[in-house]
Amino acid sequence: MSSIFGMLEKIKARPGLYICRASVSDLFMFVVGYRTAREELGIEPTEAEFDFYGEFQPWLQQRLKITTSSSWAKMIELGCGSEQEAFVRFFELLDEFLLRDDRAVAIAKDPSVELSRAQ
Repeated sequence: MSSIFGMLEKIKARPGLYICRASVSDLFMFVVGYRTAREELGIEPTEAEFDFYGEFQPWLQQRLKITTSSSWAKMIELGCGSEQEAFVRFFELLDEFLLRDDRAVAIAKDPSVELSRAQ
């Protein structure tokens, strides 16, 4: 069984094959179901998957400056004009999340960090 990231790449390339349409809500439900299926099969998440499942939503809340208990899909959708636009935005944000480093995390928490370094 592929990792969640392998599946997300497949979905990004051909959403209709996996979730019917390019929809961030449908993608969210797929991710939840995929995680549950892997747990039921006794497949342990990788370190990167564990990080995604536990840290993506809090990171996203800081990144988007949103304090809500809504799903990451709803948070992304709030800033977009459509489900399809939010679907595309999810992958942009996921790439940013996966490439983050200590400096990126510090900037996400406090944007003035970037300004002070630029001066």
